[in-house]
Amino acid sequence: MTCTLARYDRLVSAGELRPDEDQRAAAVRLQAMQDALEAVPPRGSLLWRLMAREPKPDPVRGLYMFGGVGRGKSMLMDLFYESVDIHRKIRVHFHEFMQDIHARLRVERDKMQGDPIPPVARQFSDNYRLIAFDEMVVNNSADAMIMSRLFTAIIEAGVTIVTTSNRPPDDLYKDGLNREHFLPFIALIKQRLDVLSLNGPVDYRLERLSGTSTWHVPNGPEATAALRAAFFRMTDYSPDDAAHVPSADVPISGGRTIHVPKSLKGVAVFSFKKLCGEARGAPDYLAIARRYHTVFLVGIPRLGPENRNEAARFVTLIDALYEMKVKLIAAADAEPAELYASGDGRFEFDRTISRLMEMQSDSYLALGHGSRSAED
Repeated sequence: MTCTLARYDRLVSAGELRPDEDQRAAAVRLQAMQDALEAVPPRGSLLWRLMAREPKPDPVRGLYMFGGVGRGKSMLMDLFYESVDIHRKIRVHFHEFMQDIHARLRVERDKMQGDPIPPVARQFSDNYRLIAFDEMVVNNSADAMIMSRLFTAIIEAGVTIVTTSNRPPDDLYKDGLNREHFLPFIALIKQRLDVLSLNGPVDYRLERLSGTSTWHVPNGPEATAALRAAFFRMTDYSPDDAAHVPSADVPISGGRTIHVPKSLKGVAVFSFKKLCGEARGAPDYLAIARRYHTVFLVGIPRLGPENRNEAARFVTLIDALYEMKVKLIAAADAEPAELYASGDGRFEFDRTISRLMEMQSDSYLALGHGSRSAED
């Protein structure tokens, strides 16, 4: 059996992680959760059928891990999720989960059979014992209005919830519209999940970016090599396995998806042609910005009057990445100020230049994904 805590301790012993009391406390808690989940026999087994005659036990208590960027929340989630030996489990980015929830709710409303939340909650409780979320963040009233009732139903049906967030529970949906309707969800987290802070001394993500140029000029073999090295450093993936880096299809509005040729540990790689050379809009870029904390963008050309559509899409892309504090590592044929010398929308492009320059600063790189700066 693979143990979450043993795997964590081995990483520390090997020097891949530094000793961190917060991380180890979380690993101990995750190990206890793994033990409790694995103690329940598989559904359909003889022992499970015998236990089904007994009063239903309380669900295994969940966990809410929060802390600054790069403190190991996703790493610990990886260790736990890969280690826990149960079949009915799912790991999903929180934004994608809520998109799926809203789609399911629309289907249930179309059936005109009353309250749509209970049947949607049952769909998840019937299929999963464990749901693991990356980056819980709430930034719209549509999500806030349904989360308390939805998650209460899911948890009471016996599903264990594990999630990461950059924010403590009390700061979720802070200053949001009609936030009073969201407060029961915060109370639910505190009542049904353990809340652990991870704010150790090492920001591993920033440390990996330290000394790394995020804007490489010009496009070519040297820039490609630099981006390649940065990608493997950010993801802890071996260059020897470069041909096997996983891809992904990210859902976007209208039932569409966008293919991500390299997608690993919250890091995505795209070409400029793919993101800005095709007909795309703000919903596409926001879906990417919510899903990934770091985006690599290769092959940005010099733009001119004949590229006004590409330039407009690039402006929208950078706006989305900036608003969600996504880290951008890029290869281009020019520095930001020289990227779009003339053409429709050139005046508006000055804002993009300013944002691209800020996105290279240490203060921007230290921000958590999805966080709001003081000026926002």
